[in-house]
Amino acid sequence: MSSGDEVRLVVPAKPEFLGLARVTAGGLASRLGFTYDQVEDLRLAIDEMCFAITGTEGRDGTIEMRFQLGEDGLTIHGEGHFKSPGLVRRPELSELILDALVDHHSISERANGPRLSLVKKHLAGHAAPRPQPPGEGP
Repeated sequence: MSSGDEVRLVVPAKPEFLGLARVTAGGLASRLGFTYDQVEDLRLAIDEMCFAITGTEGRDGTIEMRFQLGEDGLTIHGEGHFKSPGLVRRPELSELILDALVDHHSISERANGPRLSLVKKHLAGHAAPRPQPPGEGP
């Protein structure tokens, strides 16, 4: 895995499948050297954003997510592709939680479904060294 790599995930927009987005984000953040707390923050942020666009009951359709790996962190872009339009609901408490968990977050509504964006950067001085593949270490 290197900076600039991208992982794509498409899941049904149902609560029981959103865990796959959390696991993917957590696994990628761990491999990028995020701390345990940073990984957990990212996983919680994914929950907040996904449930904002699907609601607790889910929606008919899918959520497509792109996880972009960078030297300074992880950027996640998502799009909801739903069969029927619906409003995105983000209570003020959700906004406060996301402000505390990630460096950037946004949701915008489009004609064919909502779009979300999250950015989680390494805390300065807290990034763990990347593991070396077998046979490539010192």
